[in-house]
Amino acid sequence: MPKDFSRTRRVGEQIQREIAQLVQQEIKDPRLGLVTISAVKLSRDMSHANIFFTTLDEDHPIEDTLKVLEGAAGFLRHELAKRMQLRIVPHIHFKYDESIAYGNDLSALINKAMGMENPENRMSDNDDEDQNHDPKDE
Repeated sequence: MPKDFSRTRRVGEQIQREIAQLVQQEIKDPRLGLVTISAVKLSRDMSHANIFFTTLDEDHPIEDTLKVLEGAAGFLRHELAKRMQLRIVPHIHFKYDESIAYGNDLSALINKAMGMENPENRMSDNDDEDQNHDPKDE
């Protein structure tokens, strides 16, 4: 019977906190923009960790950010070994998390559709004109 809060989930959350702190404080590469670690998925045997990241800085291409993070994976794994008491320190694999960008695109589409097809918006525009219309002017 699986527990509600499994060990792999707890270890993954701890790795997420540690990697986020290490990326922010230890990696000093100018090609690295503002990076957020959004999730960590561990394999069942905890030998591999897929670390999902997003960027908040559009000036730095995602490909460059990914290269910097992949280049620092060995250093980050070594630092994880020092900070966490794990028998096996997972191999780190970085992946870009497209869910934030996808959500923003979807939100923009919804806002656009609501603005163009909402009959209440058209009615409120007409109501504003009626309110500015003075019957004495006729």
